[in-house]
Amino acid sequence: MSERPEETVTDETTTDATSGEPAASATAGRTAPEGSAGERTRRKVRVGVVVSDKMDKTVLVRIDRRVRHPLYKKTVARSNKLAAHDETNAAHVGDTVRLMETRRMSKSKRWRVVEIVERAK
Repeated sequence: MSERPEETVTDETTTDATSGEPAASATAGRTAPEGSAGERTRRKVRVGVVVSDKMDKTVLVRIDRRVRHPLYKKTVARSNKLAAHDETNAAHVGDTVRLMETRRMSKSKRWRVVEIVERAK
């Protein structure tokens, strides 16, 4: 049995060392180390409005979305509230914030405030 040469990894594209053609899935199955920029890009991001800031380092954020009803085809407004970690207690009621999915911080907190998009007027 002959061994295939290892694939070389470049910045943007991945090529096979023998043919020079782009490899089909050279990065498939690989995971980025914890805390690297590549790993964070796969996390979910949501934008919503703070509805409660009465807890310490936690805010409740309402995420609004519009969904088409499967049977009646009417657009229906849906919302859900997420508990998010706010390390600096900077977000207040009415602020529009961007959340990112993160590790579990408590029973209900699985999101963290990345930035305050717009302050309440």
